[in-house]
Amino acid sequence: MKDPRARQLLRTLIARHIRDGEPVGSQTLARHAGLDVSAATIRNILADLEDSGLLSTPHTSAGRVPTAQGYRVFVDSLLQLKPLPDKEVARLRTELPVGIGTQSLLGSASELVSAMTHFVGVVSVPRREQFAFRYIDFVAVDSQRVMAILVFADNEVQNRLIQTRRSYEPGELERVANYLNAHFAGRSLADIRATLVQEMRTVRSEMENLLAHTVELAEQALAPEGGEDMVVAGQTRLMGLQDLSDLDRLRDLFDAFTRKREILQLLERTAGAPGVRIFIGEETGLAPLEGVSLVSAPYGSSGQVLGVLGVIGPTRMAYDRVIPVVQATADVLGAALESSRGS
Repeated sequence: MKDPRARQLLRTLIARHIRDGEPVGSQTLARHAGLDVSAATIRNILADLEDSGLLSTPHTSAGRVPTAQGYRVFVDSLLQLKPLPDKEVARLRTELPVGIGTQSLLGSASELVSAMTHFVGVVSVPRREQFAFRYIDFVAVDSQRVMAILVFADNEVQNRLIQTRRSYEPGELERVANYLNAHFAGRSLADIRATLVQEMRTVRSEMENLLAHTVELAEQALAPEGGEDMVVAGQTRLMGLQDLSDLDRLRDLFDAFTRKREILQLLERTAGAPGVRIFIGEETGLAPLEGVSLVSAPYGSSGQVLGVLGVIGPTRMAYDRVIPVVQATADVLGAALESSRGS
């Protein structure tokens, strides 16, 4: 859109609609757009914007509202963003401190972006394989099952049940655990698995038997886990919003939050690109999200993306507020995880 008058009218109309939630008429724009043009000229420009698919006219109103395409133009080329104020960044750092467990950090981050935007906060959970391993222990459950107790560098603990081909004596389990702890602490699970397989191919000594036992147990204890998860906060904030008053649509949206899978896949689509990504309405490709927008940003440490943090709310949201909140929270979350990953 090259016409500066059309750009200014669209920017003003969307800003007024976001603020008030009502269709915006030409007389309102004549008062607030700061253009020295006639009301007739404004009506003509608005008609052109409507013909271009950027605005629509509700049946019961003489005013106009932005379409999803209009919001896209607004977000991409008309929005003026300012960094999040230092006071709010300091609050984020206080609420997301270095040294607490990863799950606590993710829960706090999701709650924070929800509270700061008044919409739904979502954070995808990093895969455990991206964190360094600190310590492992094995406990026999019965003749062919062993419990692996994994402690990661961020102090998170996982218990994994292993099905074994033979029974293991306590002494054998202790030797395997001691070997893994002595040789692999501080390395990622994927690195450990690859190294063990390589050693198994090359070592021909008294260690071979121990390595064989280690590989059997480690294959399952250190295997990648399926089904990444997502932390969601603030779903109830969507209830009662003027823009999401359709109960059937709201029910579909809540079902999507419960299933998580579709929203997780959408978040994963944003993980490869730096900075904030925005999906407006139908751009998500998900029917339950057709009436909402997702503002998301990847978070990570040491140059590695660990997950994605985002906000889901109505398309009529204050993007100039939500975008800096999402970006700053993703940055602070990544910094808090930096020291806890240990790799």
